[in-house]
Amino acid sequence: MEEAQRGKVIELARRLIPTLTAEDIRNPHDFPGLDDPDWHFEDGQLAGIEAVRFALRGLARDVLGDGEGREARERPESDGQPGAGGEGGGTQGE
Repeated sequence: MEEAQRGKVIELARRLIPTLTAEDIRNPHDFPGLDDPDWHFEDGQLAGIEAVRFALRGLARDVLGDGEGREARERPESDGQPGAGGEGGGTQGE
């Protein structure tokens, strides 16, 4: 789905500006000819698809775990001790 949408975005961009490369399309503000509502819609659809992929990847990592990374996220920063973590209360060296 993502590749199909990416192809659609590139195809529409090249209809507007035939010389564009895939890399050019990553910086649309450099090309005033891409200020087209249809192109922005399709590009927004691609951004949404990519956002869902990133969210699912993060969720899978949280659910399936990734060893030490998951344990570190679950561990409280201060371990319940006042002044730990460098915020307020306590002085350095205690």
